[in-house]
Amino acid sequence: MVFSAALSALVLALPILSVNALRTRRALCPDGINTAVNQACCALFPVVKDLQENLFEGECGDAAHGALRLVFHDSIGISPTLGGGGADGSIATFNETELTFPANLGIDDVLDTLGPFLFKHSNVMTPGDFIQLAGAVSLVQCPGAPRIPFFMGRAHPIAASPPGLVPDPFDSVESIMTRFGEVGFLTAEEVVAVVGGSHSVAGADDIVPNQQGVPFDQTPSVFDTQIFVDVQLRGTLFTGEGGQQGEVETAVAGTVRLQSDHLLARDSATNCAWQSFVNNQPAMATAFGQGVLKLSLLGQNQNELTDCSEVIPAALPFTGGPATLPPGLTMNDIEQACATAAFPSLATQPGPPTTVPAIPQADDS
Repeated sequence: MVFSAALSALVLALPILSVNALRTRRALCPDGINTAVNQACCALFPVVKDLQENLFEGECGDAAHGALRLVFHDSIGISPTLGGGGADGSIATFNETELTFPANLGIDDVLDTLGPFLFKHSNVMTPGDFIQLAGAVSLVQCPGAPRIPFFMGRAHPIAASPPGLVPDPFDSVESIMTRFGEVGFLTAEEVVAVVGGSHSVAGADDIVPNQQGVPFDQTPSVFDTQIFVDVQLRGTLFTGEGGQQGEVETAVAGTVRLQSDHLLARDSATNCAWQSFVNNQPAMATAFGQGVLKLSLLGQNQNELTDCSEVIPAALPFTGGPATLPPGLTMNDIEQACATAAFPSLATQPGPPTTVPAIPQADDS
């Protein structure tokens, strides 16, 4: 992996940029272009510009998906009993340890892509701040995704996260809910919104052996509710016989379904929450945004951080249509699980069945 432990020696020696101020008026930044309520936030405008133009390149693509994934994998590394720093950047600084955790499969590629930008801007940001800023900026590359607040001033990480804190795609619903509950997620709606929303703009690497960027739903470049339909379509979950353990035979060619998503959509503890977001874009975006903000503050004291939300660009409006069934399928292909409400009626896409293309990788030419 290109992005290596060399980061540790650099970032642990850097000062923290954190200035809390009581200013309420916007003032011109030293660049003569941007304005900010808090002058400490001025240093972040060039970082945001660099991320948008040179990392994400204005696309809700592989780099944006990876930055969002990194937010979760770093933040969730905290436990009231086992310790960990939460949203502190330890997954970058102590990557040689945390990348050995099975649930962090593929994060090495994400760090290889984001690492040069972290190094470039390490004079003004700690690893924890950079990961959260990159995640917030990644979301506004995706139509329909919420604009989430960003707070700056996280200390440098002092140790790797304990193992076993990142939910695994093969975990049970009970295990997933317990893990989220330990860090303050109290309802099924919160958990489902974060998991489903993240997977709405994501793809899998190596879940299908030797295949990268396999989408989780038909619209991986749009933050929408299609994921909640595609996962509810009938599929066969293998448990070791007839297929690789955890593999789901899906009805949408070119996509892959995580075992954890399959179970969340069908378990009695979460299936109605999963179904509730189908074609309910505002509710899903709101719950997701609240959940990601909660993740970004794990292990942090918000009162000691500087609110630099003003540097996050405006969100892109949702321009997609309602979630639909793939060509050739009907409502009979939905595996109804929620016992208290009927699945929303969906139209079927016209034309013959198609294959969803893989997401181009960030280092592809």
